[in-house]
Amino acid sequence: MVLSNYTKEFKYNLKLASPVMLGMLGHTFVSFVDNVMVGQLGAAELAAVSLGNSFIFIAMSLGIGFSTAITPLVAEADTENNFEKGKSVFKHGLFLCTILGLILFVILLFAKPLMYIMDQPEEVVDLAIPYLDLVAFSLVPLIVFQAFKQFSDGLSLTKYPMFATIVANVLNVAINYVLIFGKFGFPEMGIVGAAVGTLVSRFVMVAYLWWLLAKRKKSKAYVTNIKFFQLRKQPLIKLSNLGLPSAMQMFFEVGIFTAAIWLSGTLGANAQAANQIALNLSSMTFMVATGLSVAAMVRVGNQKGLKDFKALKRIAESIFFVGFIFAVIFALFFVVFHTFLPDLYVDLDDPENAMDAAEVVSIASTLLLAAAVFQISDSLQVIALGALRGLQDVKIPTLITFISYWVVGFPISYYLGKEDAYGSLGIWIGLILALSVAAILLFIRFNILTKRLILKNTKD
Repeated sequence: MVLSNYTKEFKYNLKLASPVMLGMLGHTFVSFVDNVMVGQLGAAELAAVSLGNSFIFIAMSLGIGFSTAITPLVAEADTENNFEKGKSVFKHGLFLCTILGLILFVILLFAKPLMYIMDQPEEVVDLAIPYLDLVAFSLVPLIVFQAFKQFSDGLSLTKYPMFATIVANVLNVAINYVLIFGKFGFPEMGIVGAAVGTLVSRFVMVAYLWWLLAKRKKSKAYVTNIKFFQLRKQPLIKLSNLGLPSAMQMFFEVGIFTAAIWLSGTLGANAQAANQIALNLSSMTFMVATGLSVAAMVRVGNQKGLKDFKALKRIAESIFFVGFIFAVIFALFFVVFHTFLPDLYVDLDDPENAMDAAEVVSIASTLLLAAAVFQISDSLQVIALGALRGLQDVKIPTLITFISYWVVGFPISYYLGKEDAYGSLGIWIGLILALSVAAILLFIRFNILTKRLILKNTKD
């Protein structure tokens, strides 16, 4: 192996991935700001946002996972210079994402009563329900945005979704500050104010991204004059066959992290708040790996269109290498700052909540050490999934994610996460093992497929 064969791809990989990373980090940073703001209100409010978002994350995972089917198909059409195919993929994908967003919103409205039978603290549930109502509706513009984003990524125009995300995030933070705390004469709405900020900013995000794409020569013809209801059966089936397994992959992964939130809730509001802090911080590093996953999906999709499978394998492996480097850096960061970072989320100077705040920080500090452990496996598994989606291989990876998270990970989290076992740390031990199994199996799957494609292409 000549190292330069891989390192020479770093510059373009990062050029493609960095706007995605920054855009997704922007989303997570806003979540970080939300949590810091809400954390000033108390542990119960922070736990309520965590509980409400746990429902949102499940629905969001299905919508975002489904939308990823658009990217490899657009990337393949782009390499083939097939405009009609690319526009068809985008139009049908946008239609399906819109319908899916509306369906998920309705499902969440009917799912609210589940909060009362999940053994969660009653004060937390009472706060979470009005928050969930508004954030659930924001799923509709979010999943429509995802259709535009995945299309834009497929054309290698990854910076435009980043611009839209930044604008929306700045707006979200401003609205949150004004409405959570009742500044500048506005009503003090608490966590419902955070939900309003999320809803408004997501509608703005869709409109702004459409405007950006409609101004660009490469994308204008795709996003204008869309005959939205003139649909054909074959593209709908193709997108559904790729999108539904991709949705389930993300659902299985997000589902186990959501289960961690619910299991933490059975340990009390402080444990749930600490879990939310650790999840929020680790999700920031995960966004970097997700950006690299999109780069893998686009570049593998491009090489598949060119039928250059040797270059495909080498390029994907170079992205794995970059992901490994970032993962090691993030792991060291969490180890060094595991006691400092949780302090940012709570008000340690509030005498009324001082004991609760100290317990939240103590638990979260331990969980950040666990988060440091799974950085490498978390990065590898999501990049491998992106590469496999670029190959349009989704069914076996879906089975792998189910086994890893729900056959291996969840039972361990459940048994070790009980109060008389390891508590919060036990829940995260299950997460570590789940991510590790997924990373190993998905990497093996990618190697098997690419070697098979190279061999077949050589014979032909």
